[in-house]
Amino acid sequence: MNKLINYFKEARQELAKVAWPSKQTTIQHTGIVIVLSIVMAIFLGGIDYLLTKILQLFV
Repeated sequence: MNKLINYFKEARQELAKVAWPSKQTTIQHTGIVIVLSIVMAIFLGGIDYLLTKILQLFV
């Protein structure tokens, strides 16, 4: 049981040393990820659509 308690104490000490990003930085990075995800979805969806249409021409 002492090992478990020590583990959590040490984990808490290590987490206190972490340089957490600010709220504004987190919001900006989240926005970038969302925009890039949407752009990639549109791009891949477009490629899929084009390849489907090309395949239908041959079949």
